[in-house]
Amino acid sequence: MTTLTSPRGRKEFVHCRRTESQDINSINSLIRKFTENLFGRINIIYLLEKANLAITLCNDREEIMAHAAFIDYPNWDIVKQDEWVNLFRELDSELPCTPLNTLFMHLFVAIDEYAISCCKEIIGTVFKAVPDLHFIFLTIPSYMSLGTTLITIFEPFGIVPSFNYNEEFSVHVCHRHRHCPQLYIRQARVEDHDDLMPIFMRHDTSLREIYGDYFLAELIEAQDEENYSVVCEDKGTAVGFMSVCSQVNMELLHQCFDLGPFNGLCKRHPDDILEPGRTPSIQQSKSSVKYESLQSIQKTEDESEEQDIHTMEEIKEDVLIEHLPESPSLSTSTSERSPEILEEEILTSEMSYDFVKTSKVSLTIDDEDFRPVYRGASSAFCIQLFCIDEKYETRSLDFMKFVFSLFPHKDFCIISVPHLTPEFVLIQNFIRIVPFNNSILDNDLYIFHRAGLLKSINIRLATANDAHSIENFIRTLKLSQSILEDFTRYNVARRDPDGTTVQAFVAEVSNQIVGISIIRNEMDIEYIRSHYNIEDFIYYNHHQREEHGHMYHFVLNPIFQHYRKYFLKEILRLSFKSCLYYAIYPQSREGKFQNPYAHSLTSALHYLVPVRPRRQIVYPLEELGINAPSKEVSKDQPCYALYHTNRKLMLEPKVTINARIVVVGASSVGISFLETLIFCPHLKFNNLTLISIHGLPGRNLLHTGQRKFLASDHCFNDKDYALMSLCSWVNVVVGKMTGINRAAKHVILSNEKIVPYDHLILCTGQQYQVPRPTGADITKLLTNREIKDCKERYTGKIPSNLFTLNDEEDCLRALKWIHENFILSEGNVIIYGNTIDIYTTVETLLHIGISGNRIHMVQPPLGSNITCINNYEVESAVEEALLAANVSIYHEAILAQWNDGEDPDPIICASFTTPTKPFKIQCTVFFSFHEKNVDYETFKALNDSCLVYDGRLVIDTTFHTNDITIRAAGPLTKFSNRYYSNEWTHSNFSSKEIGFQLAATMLNLFDPTLEPVVEPPGDLDRLIPIYKGAKMKGGLLPGPYYYLHVGKPMIPTPLEVQIAQGDFGLQIITGQAKSGNYFRIHINKYQMVETITCLSSEPFPISNYIALFGQHEQVLNNLCSRHREGLITDLYSFFTEPWSMAIFHDRFIDLKKELRQILATKEDEEVPSMESLVLQILDEEINLYEKPKKYLQKFFQETIYKAEVEKSILDYLHYNKYHLPMYAWPGII
Repeated sequence: MTTLTSPRGRKEFVHCRRTESQDINSINSLIRKFTENLFGRINIIYLLEKANLAITLCNDREEIMAHAAFIDYPNWDIVKQDEWVNLFRELDSELPCTPLNTLFMHLFVAIDEYAISCCKEIIGTVFKAVPDLHFIFLTIPSYMSLGTTLITIFEPFGIVPSFNYNEEFSVHVCHRHRHCPQLYIRQARVEDHDDLMPIFMRHDTSLREIYGDYFLAELIEAQDEENYSVVCEDKGTAVGFMSVCSQVNMELLHQCFDLGPFNGLCKRHPDDILEPGRTPSIQQSKSSVKYESLQSIQKTEDESEEQDIHTMEEIKEDVLIEHLPESPSLSTSTSERSPEILEEEILTSEMSYDFVKTSKVSLTIDDEDFRPVYRGASSAFCIQLFCIDEKYETRSLDFMKFVFSLFPHKDFCIISVPHLTPEFVLIQNFIRIVPFNNSILDNDLYIFHRAGLLKSINIRLATANDAHSIENFIRTLKLSQSILEDFTRYNVARRDPDGTTVQAFVAEVSNQIVGISIIRNEMDIEYIRSHYNIEDFIYYNHHQREEHGHMYHFVLNPIFQHYRKYFLKEILRLSFKSCLYYAIYPQSREGKFQNPYAHSLTSALHYLVPVRPRRQIVYPLEELGINAPSKEVSKDQPCYALYHTNRKLMLEPKVTINARIVVVGASSVGISFLETLIFCPHLKFNNLTLISIHGLPGRNLLHTGQRKFLASDHCFNDKDYALMSLCSWVNVVVGKMTGINRAAKHVILSNEKIVPYDHLILCTGQQYQVPRPTGADITKLLTNREIKDCKERYTGKIPSNLFTLNDEEDCLRALKWIHENFILSEGNVIIYGNTIDIYTTVETLLHIGISGNRIHMVQPPLGSNITCINNYEVESAVEEALLAANVSIYHEAILAQWNDGEDPDPIICASFTTPTKPFKIQCTVFFSFHEKNVDYETFKALNDSCLVYDGRLVIDTTFHTNDITIRAAGPLTKFSNRYYSNEWTHSNFSSKEIGFQLAATMLNLFDPTLEPVVEPPGDLDRLIPIYKGAKMKGGLLPGPYYYLHVGKPMIPTPLEVQIAQGDFGLQIITGQAKSGNYFRIHINKYQMVETITCLSSEPFPISNYIALFGQHEQVLNNLCSRHREGLITDLYSFFTEPWSMAIFHDRFIDLKKELRQILATKEDEEVPSMESLVLQILDEEINLYEKPKKYLQKFFQETIYKAEVEKSILDYLHYNKYHLPMYAWPGII
């Protein structure tokens, strides 16, 4: 915090932060008449929506002291926002103001007493926050004075006319050097030791402990032609230090990192071997195109030193395009990749390898181990040691011009930092290099090219004359043809064939094109608003329709990657847009995209924010008729993941996290964990890795219309995966975990590859296992009672016609085998188990044409008295449907033998014992759904690594195992015995909620915006967390019947026992299961919906019914009273009535929170809140002469609360009218 002192001697401790929407009222209160005369009449909400940077100054009581807003074009609309540069150059051609180094103040307000101090503090903060900023301009009417505050900051610059007003405006300027000057850089001297050591000690004491008290002085003294020490100083005091060395272990870097796009950081050489199977002489001509070294930025001989950073202009024709890789071998940030995933990688799989991406990574298995050989001399020097005072950290890049001058023949500066080191300001301007699979270094490598010092980058609209330069610029890119086709359309008509406006922009340095972007007007903005939470980032109503743009191509030379945000900011300014969107479509199994623009190039994904999809209402369109939503909202189109940016986000920093987070298992828990991390808009995870046997789920292998073998937990479906685009952020390793080396911190895979980690997340869950036959000889007529219960795992040969289905890949394999080997044969199929999956599998087999008399469903004895459906009426209907289909059903049968004890491969018959007499079935295929357990190889990996295992992996309430770096969640785990809650495990809860909570505990380690976690008191540490999300299951059962069950997390209990409880509540049932219209709702004693069970012969809106869980019955149109009055005969039709649509809306929960806040807040000084009134009645502090409910209703009606609640509800309906047009509100009738 900073201390401000007023002229009266009063002191305030203040700090600056980004302006938030809740600041608006306080900012408005600071606006005076003079403010309006100076800046014009301003809508604060609109201003904050369009401001590139808005700063609020608060005191230690979080009271707002001052506010300022800055935009990249002049205020008062004195000139069009894309034309101000020329106007200002006419005022003073000597002042080098550009869109890169200039902002305009559009508002400043402050408490009068502290106005001058607040203004200086804000201006200083702005210059620190934007290192490239050198000028802040202010435009005011020429007849106005700046006032006593702003005149201390700004100085006159000139007079300009206005194209909107018949008057002149005076322009004032504020220079960086008066508030936060660039630092002076020089070589270090021994006497700098005393200034620098306190800075080093604040960051780390290990260097002094290792090398002694005077290590820094010794390092400075040891300078020579290959080693230099450099300091930055402020007012004669050294405030930062950098040690650089020209000796770099290039062989190690070539072995560990993909440096191909930078020619291995070496000078070009005729004998370079850049591709597998090529000799140097054959490939040289192509290498000159693909991998030329960036070494040709030249300075003219008569160029002065002080002009160096602005006039490094003499660049060869091919310099600025040669580092666009034709096909980067890796495009995500983790150090492990599998050939299988590389074959499927989509274009925008973009982690920190922020180069241009291609639609498909071309690395094949044969090329995986190829390493280019570079014969040229090293063109890089390295930073060995760097430290700077936190106060001056934003000026870290000031070092770079000086250190490059020390090595005039070197083009690259590199730095290596540990994975867990937070990304500091200096390396935010560097390019992070992707490591190879077998990298032996535990550090991240960053590089910076000499040309990155250029400040003369210019963004402009493309012209027809740029065609040849653009073609040369992108000639090595696989999608270059797509870009050129769009650019041709832009040149010819400025429109798409469908009439949509197209704009193309180029980034230019020294008359060389180094970047291109093509955007179109966003024509689907109604669909986007209704299907994605873009209102998490913008106030939609303050953006005109034409201000929304859709980005299709974005290419920028990687040596200028630190200008990507600037490129985006200029696109918004020059196109008069306020928002940009980018869509990523899923890739089908055949490798073709659903949309011709699905995967255009973008190398700016990290500078966009992922937008969460919205849960959609399933509308009964026929019943709603003309009151249904518009086609723009309700239309069905291919799903895509949406990314977004806007003016407010342009100068908003992201926190980069390089920690290697490895998730083992693509279970619902693991996917939910990854989803939570990647949808954190202010965090950028560079090293997320998923280890999975079959890679990422959600590739729609069985296609939407096909039956599913397995029941669903309704956590995620293929559409959800398409809306997330996990493959854009997560590095996927196809393989199976067989070991964990805790000491070396890496996971060992079945192919003997290793995956290093800093944080390991185990979410493998449980899988169906191969059943172990008891070995009983059925010729001896043994019964179940005479069979010894054996819990051992099956270790014999696994029959080729035995299937244990655990995911969609297993189902696809089984389906293929059945089509090839079973459908046309005469054999039987045995389905063994007692889970709900046996029913969904039987229905799938019936659906694909297998006769019911060939299907034998064998159910082993239950482990408890609870069935998988736990509803007798539903079970009876399903069993009746099975019998009607001629499916044979066997109860309480235990597998005794395959093939009478002979070789089990393939299975031709299976024997079973029962409580009475045994039986044998001839079979061609055997499905086992008998028992889920932890996979043996997973168990062995956990056990061998000495993780505590007690039937399941033991964790505490914060998901930790006995290793602090290893966490686990899901059915794999159990709570430690010290909690005395063995009946509760993660299996009792929603997997999606478990994954979210797991991610929340991890975010406490990385997210600086979160409050520090407070350790719970000792007694509370012994309580396990109880999660409240609904646990769901459903699928298509024989009949066919569509089945859904939604219930609260609970210890499994027979339904009859639940109903017999005294506090059970009420159950409402309509229809009959056998008629295919069964609907059951259980209302608990608190009048809340606790259980929903549906069995229907017709499809029903599953997501709508899931939204009913946890709602109060009165919210459901007084469900209980209507049921008692006999008004509800069919719950299916009841919940298709128009009144229910608002309850199914995804923002209905927000409305409930808002209403609760109204009732819990004291709206009037003389009237208590509704919540406090209820508490007073409960505590008998009020003597009532009527029933409490009647008293509260009367109080509510007669006070302000009724009007406030009604206003909130009407606002909700009006704001969401695009989703809820079936509701009326005042003004439309």
